Amino acid sequence: MSERVREILSWYGSDNPGTLTNLARLLDHGTLAGTGKLVILPVDQGFEHGPARSFAMNPVAYDPRYHFELALEAGCNAYAAPLGFLEAGAREFAGELPLILKLNNHDVLLEEKDPSQALTASVADAVRLGCVAIGFTIYPGSEHRLTMYGQLRGLAEEAKRAGLAVVVWSYPRGSGLTKEGETALDVTAYAAHIAAQLGAHVIKVKLPTAHLEQALARKVYEKHGVPASTLAERVRHVVQATFNSRRVVIFSGGAADTDEAVFDQVRAIRDGGGFGSIIGRNSFQRTRKDAVKFLKTITDIYSGVMK
Repeated sequence: MSERVREILSWYGSDNPGTLTNLARLLDHGTLAGTGKLVILPVDQGFEHGPARSFAMNPVAYDPRYHFELALEAGCNAYAAPLGFLEAGAREFAGELPLILKLNNHDVLLEEKDPSQALTASVADAVRLGCVAIGFTIYPGSEHRLTMYGQLRGLAEEAKRAGLAVVVWSYPRGSGLTKEGETALDVTAYAAHIAAQLGAHVIKVKLPTAHLEQALARKVYEKHGVPASTLAERVRHVVQATFNSRRVVIFSGGAADTDEAVFDQVRAIRDGGGFGSIIGRNSFQRTRKDAVKFLKTITDIYSGVMK
């Protein structure tokens, strides 16, 4: 085990040996093993956005096994997905790749100002499938946020008792926020902090913009001159908001974008002290050859092989 991984594990002093072992499995797999950086392949978009919107542009991706193979070939740290996709490949790929079971999901069949998520899997399912962690989404800003916080607290307790790590997707949205506010710097930092307070080991948020949503927060940011002019500075602030950088914060890849735009974002995450990326659509919607090349370039940036 590298000294960097030992340092990260030391931040979670209340956790049992099983949970720390699974965190180590996550941090010690793939191309970035031992560096403290993560590149995770998440494929929950079929549930979240619909199968055609997710996979029609690369039809082999309809097959759940394809994503196991892609994550392995690209050297990812882990693969995250809902219950059905993991069940379809967990036996075939048992022991080859750390898995994260997404315990709740949301569809887009109904327009909602205040979205919530349905529980679609259990901690027992995660144990049965040999996962290293559970995943859970919360929506700070939604009218249903307090219910989601309570669900997460209970599931995190159960997961830790079973020796699993906890990964939280903290995505601000709902009637309490403007569209611009969903990725505002103050809101993103707040969302990351909430996830840390609810017991997350790994926190996934979107990349923050320079917009400040909350009037009271804006006064503090401006009075104290919180650096926010570059993406790297904004990443640094979001990570700082999670117990002065003592929680692992990774950033989502978002909708499909050009390669160079994504690579510039990855450089900003690296330079700002972020711990890595969790990139779905920008990966599996490409041909396998292009996706592997794309993901390996990202790991090269994080590892320092590529500037």
